[in-house]
Amino acid sequence: MLLRIAHVTRYTFDAPVSYALQQLRLTPKSRQGQTVLTWTTSIEGGREEAVFTDQFNNQTQLISLLDGASELIVHAEGEVETTDQAGIVGQHAGWTPTWLYRRKTPLTAPGPNLRRLARSLGDDFDNAVARLHGLLALIEREVTYEGGHTDTSTTAEEALSAGHGVCQDHTHIFIACARLLGFPARYVSGYLMMTDRVHQDASHAWAEAYVEDLGWVGFDVSNAISPDEKYVAVATGLDYLDAAPVSGLSYGHGSQDLDVSVQVQQ
Repeated sequence: MLLRIAHVTRYTFDAPVSYALQQLRLTPKSRQGQTVLTWTTSIEGGREEAVFTDQFNNQTQLISLLDGASELIVHAEGEVETTDQAGIVGQHAGWTPTWLYRRKTPLTAPGPNLRRLARSLGDDFDNAVARLHGLLALIEREVTYEGGHTDTSTTAEEALSAGHGVCQDHTHIFIACARLLGFPARYVSGYLMMTDRVHQDASHAWAEAYVEDLGWVGFDVSNAISPDEKYVAVATGLDYLDAAPVSGLSYGHGSQDLDVSVQVQQ
């Protein structure tokens, strides 16, 4: 499948900002199941300070706000060719060893509810992949997809206790439980082509777990499937903070508004 993606991030400041630095992870990489044909990132109101590949093998850009600018706009767009690999990404790449993906983070630290959930899964499964799909189904039943109740600082334990959340929360819960079960697991940010719309107000997120002799395998709890040809992976990490499309800081006395527009179409 040939997917066309356009992602616009707009920061608007209501007062002068003395300094602002943003970190972008918006460039997908070619890997099993996806080939990047074209991709460009352009900036209005800012300038690129550095480009590097981070510890999780993500292409990362640092951009700063121009003096006197009241708006920062980032356009990322391109075309990616995808194939359905039943969620299988394959063997590990990059410098970070797979054992590091068993490490808990503040967003994925297991509390009593996460430990209870992982224990309740049991072990009546034919293989590791079936067990992970069982975990996916269990989380889908326990945590309803519902926006407006969580944000980027919500932990997996908090989302599970509340019983609702969005794709980021589903992903953090899956990662935390997979690690409790002994699997290296990581967060994936990227794009999903939806069948009922082109315009979206955010990118998507799902999890990948590492299975011996098979490699990384994807699991999207929010849609109850392993990623297929409608998905494009962009960045990976231990949790959302490592794979966030845009993150950063600003200094000044005013407030800022953030507007995101995503289009994914065949």
